[in-house]
Amino acid sequence: MRVFFLSEIPCALSVAGSHVGLVDGFERSVELDPSDELYCSLAPVGEYLPVGFVFNEKFLFDPPPQVKLYHAREFVAVYVCNFLHSDPSLRVIRQERIGSALLTLVRQGKLQLYFDFGTVKIIDLPELLSDGVFEKTSEGFLLRGSRGFALISAEGELLLCQEGTVISTEGCLKAEISFHDSMGHTAICEWTEGKLTACSIRSANPPQENTFALAFFECVLIGADPAQFLTEELSSRAGVLKEYLGDFCSVVLTAEREKVGLVYERKPRVYDVRYFRIQLKDKKICNILPIE
Repeated sequence: MRVFFLSEIPCALSVAGSHVGLVDGFERSVELDPSDELYCSLAPVGEYLPVGFVFNEKFLFDPPPQVKLYHAREFVAVYVCNFLHSDPSLRVIRQERIGSALLTLVRQGKLQLYFDFGTVKIIDLPELLSDGVFEKTSEGFLLRGSRGFALISAEGELLLCQEGTVISTEGCLKAEISFHDSMGHTAICEWTEGKLTACSIRSANPPQENTFALAFFECVLIGADPAQFLTEELSSRAGVLKEYLGDFCSVVLTAEREKVGLVYERKPRVYDVRYFRIQLKDKKICNILPIE
């Protein structure tokens, strides 16, 4: 079985004790047989703990919390993320009392918020909120960081945790969210009590010829208007595209311009990659075909 290893941060990959190479956003592939049950380890460069696991049948259907698996017809991709800091000691990053609540942002391997209002609740948070500051809002408390934010209710429940930039907290929480897609789409979103109540997608860059198919499927995914990609005949059926393609959660490039992989969640941290090909007529998409 061809296995691709990718990592959130640079790591030294070893299999059965043998060094394979450096893994980061660019994959490194090896041939592995699950029946061999070989131990794989990714040792990060820097102040993080390694992640290790036995590559066997159980792993392929139930990976550990720091691993995401992507099953395709011809390979399996192993993406390792959410590394724990190597320092096990409890370090207070920020503490503030707001009204009757004491909010403490700490790191002990991972980033957490201790919410004390007579009863202590512990909330796990992504590392991107490590520079966050606390604010009181009409709905509870906001942890606002340079790259993301979290909304916590007055009772210490995590209502919302999102990458993006807060614009306003008056009346409702309003923020700009980047889709990180090939055309650079962003959205202005509003939430009330942690529930999305409004969202408008902002203009983006025009699609490039070498990523035309990728840009089209990304537009369908985020709910942007895909009409610019379609022939007049197919454009009339744009409203049923999402139903036809199914509930995919991301899009991946392939070596062919007209072919992409759509990623579907099978269960938490386990995904299936299914391939689709576009056909063009006068530089517009006239057909979308699943590849069996």
